Amino acid sequence: MSASPATTVEARARLSLGSSGDAIYRMVARLVAQRPTRGGVLVDVGCGGGRLWPFVQGHFTRCIGVDAVRYDALPGEVEFVQHDLDAPGVPIAAASADVVVAVETIEHLENPWSFTRELARLVRPGGLVIVTTPNQQSVLSLATLVTKGAFNAFQDSSWPAHRTALLPIDLRRVMGEAGLVELQFAHSLEGRMPLTGGHWPGVVSRVLPRACSDNVAIMGRAP
Repeated sequence: MSASPATTVEARARLSLGSSGDAIYRMVARLVAQRPTRGGVLVDVGCGGGRLWPFVQGHFTRCIGVDAVRYDALPGEVEFVQHDLDAPGVPIAAASADVVVAVETIEHLENPWSFTRELARLVRPGGLVIVTTPNQQSVLSLATLVTKGAFNAFQDSSWPAHRTALLPIDLRRVMGEAGLVELQFAHSLEGRMPLTGGHWPGVVSRVLPRACSDNVAIMGRAP
């Protein structure tokens, strides 16, 4: 039996529109800025339209983008590698990257553990792996879970694009089992308030980042 059009790799990839919010890219940029040196190679796994690159390009000399489809918006300077991220074996040599990033990608996949091991394979010793995903511990997500029986980003309206909801404890475990160390979390500092169309004031998000951020990141270092 052939796959439903809604569940093919390309269809699911295009449901994301190849883009995330600026607050997420700024969160990643803050983590990248912790590197002691500039230059080297960034591998952006699940790169979409390449919108991360303008936020971090000052830190790198080269960017390789990996995704199931190539989006028209992808910047010309980003080298593109096509790959089904649910399949093993990204066609990039091991230990090729100084930083490997997966922005709002892991929740689209069927096996976060296998995917994260692949991210860890791509990074050089001492390099960084950064993964972002919807924050299941925000006030909005927990309220939606209680009232609707699903985390906010994993309701029926987000299916089949969003497949796997991960809590911080899951992210810690998946990064640890991939051999990454010195794990740390960051938050997007932007989030929607329940029952309104508005966002939390910035001062509130900075004081209560976990509760008031729609997205979370975890960063680990390769030994």
